[in-house]
Amino acid sequence: MDSALSSTAAPVTVLPPPEAAPQAPPPRDPPASRSGTGRLGWLDALRGLAALVVAVHHAMGEYTYPAREAMTEWFDPGAFGILVFFLVSGYIVPASLERTGDVRRFWVSRVFRIYPLLLVALTAMVLLSVSGVRPLGPHLAGTGPVAAVLAHLTMMQDLLSVPNAVYVLWTLSYEMAFYLLVVGLFSVGLHRRSASAALTLTALAIAVVGLARTRMLAEATGVTPLVVVAFVTMAAAITLACARRPALMRAGALLGAALAFTLATLDSRAATWEGLIILAVMFTGTAIYRAERGQIRWRTALLTAAAVLVSAVALGLYEKAAWGAGMTDWGVKRAWASAVVLAALVFAGGMLLRDRRMPGWLVWLGVVSYSVYILHPVLLEAMTHVFGKPVHQQPLVIVVFLGLLLAASQLTYRLVEKPMQELGRKVARRLG
Repeated sequence: MDSALSSTAAPVTVLPPPEAAPQAPPPRDPPASRSGTGRLGWLDALRGLAALVVAVHHAMGEYTYPAREAMTEWFDPGAFGILVFFLVSGYIVPASLERTGDVRRFWVSRVFRIYPLLLVALTAMVLLSVSGVRPLGPHLAGTGPVAAVLAHLTMMQDLLSVPNAVYVLWTLSYEMAFYLLVVGLFSVGLHRRSASAALTLTALAIAVVGLARTRMLAEATGVTPLVVVAFVTMAAAITLACARRPALMRAGALLGAALAFTLATLDSRAATWEGLIILAVMFTGTAIYRAERGQIRWRTALLTAAAVLVSAVALGLYEKAAWGAGMTDWGVKRAWASAVVLAALVFAGGMLLRDRRMPGWLVWLGVVSYSVYILHPVLLEAMTHVFGKPVHQQPLVIVVFLGLLLAASQLTYRLVEKPMQELGRKVARRLG
């Protein structure tokens, strides 16, 4: 995690946190991991498990499709892994902002944490496309180059009606939207209202289910104009949010939050209720973090989690529909519900074991989980090109795939992720 800012004569944009709720117990730090890594080992374990499950799920689609088809009539591993990721992000991302209270430091750490490996993956997919291995994203050829590039630079292409160059990148759109919302709430001192945010988003999801259309802004303005406006707005919002003057910082933070909320509700590729539930899940993770810190009552956090969980299951059972060949509406609904429930149980299990020492290999898997998640579609495309699409089930190929993926992930972590994170810390200190 980020190191503390060194003090200098220049002022730093730091907002004092609001007073804790009356009668709340004094805040306490989360228990330190005993994994021997200095990290929160249980969060690494959850991240590693989630990334591995998603990678195996997609590999089964290439090498054991009938088995995956049968399984996804009852359980969706991909949705499970993604929901665990979102809960973990909700738990830890606001903490990284509030630890220093410095918005500039937060954005520097996010940029150096996410973009370097993202650019590596996008470059790899471009090379695969140029070499004729695979077109660059379904229907992306129909999107103008300006819109495609700018949308992926915002990381919110899934909220801008631009197909993802790498299909797993859709989750980063909601990560970025969450960052913008968190900074917006922080700028006006409402960052501890995580439970209220989760419940409000859930209520909105219920209100719009079956009513809201997706991609409304793109239909009204055209994709390229929408992307250009969103890119300029996001750049201005983050630049202003990093200003030293509190008024400018608040203006930029609120502008970014407004952009994120508008795109999530009016232009998401997914159904509007689903995008809102995803953000509610992330704020649920934040509410649990606040309960552990003593900033809100555990009863509030648990009731919030239960409301979001029940609503997510109910909305999926009501609204989810089949989207691929061989799927059934009821199978998709059932698979979603089981994925939501299991993700909640696994996260709760991680919380209960947070004082325990985590296995070293699982902590390591969490450390390289971002590489595992981003690189596995690229590796799958390359392997399919080399070995061809199998006619029969080949489960052993999945074992080979995982071995190559873990080796590549360790390599990109050592050569890309770790050095860039260290550089980000130096930049943050220099800005401070």
